[in-house]
Amino acid sequence: MHLTHNILLGLLAVIFLVSGLFKLSGNPKGLEGTRDVGVGDNFARLVGVLEAIFAIGMIYALRYPDSLMGWLAILGGWCTMGGAVYAHSRANKMKTAYPAIVLLILLSAVLVIG
Repeated sequence: MHLTHNILLGLLAVIFLVSGLFKLSGNPKGLEGTRDVGVGDNFARLVGVLEAIFAIGMIYALRYPDSLMGWLAILGGWCTMGGAVYAHSRANKMKTAYPAIVLLILLSAVLVIG
């Protein structure tokens, strides 16, 4: 179980870091999903900063598994993905919410396994 937890956590950290940096950089591809549901670019960049911080916290959790910071990073990522699913459902664009749903499920698994 510990190996599965670490693999999922490492995968999620990479995904959150790349996603956060794409949003933060203002890359049109990174902002496409947020623009699609009517979220402004400044708020999307804020989400990008949070995703990058959560990714760093997840990497920290790999090194220090009993750390509160790691759990807070995972929980913060979970809340962010929950908000993304909500934003997609509110914009009637649930077909584009699948990546957020998959990440929400993986984060839930990390919380349960860990």
